[in-house]
Amino acid sequence: MGVGGGQPGPVRVAVRVRPGAARTAVGGRYGDGGTLVVAVTARAVDGAATEAALRALADALGVRRRAVRLVTGATSRDKVVEVVDPPVDLAERIAALRDR
Repeated sequence: MGVGGGQPGPVRVAVRVRPGAARTAVGGRYGDGGTLVVAVTARAVDGAATEAALRALADALGVRRRAVRLVTGATSRDKVVEVVDPPVDLAERIAALRDR
């Protein structure tokens, strides 16, 4: 277990990024799965939308930006991110965001 006292290991989360949104928001589901929607104002140019999505997700989950890292999907709207040293209630936080 890490310094944060969270779950025993990293947790992966599937996200769908919507670049060029009117405002940054994290919440809702994409498709019929559990993919979390992250809307960002940044355009999908030179990784700006990906970085904005990682910052927004970290803020929404209440973790530091450095705790959220991209696993797959650098040039795709569909991404898998990993939360390292997650808080104990991370699953509940993600579920609440998906249900928005």
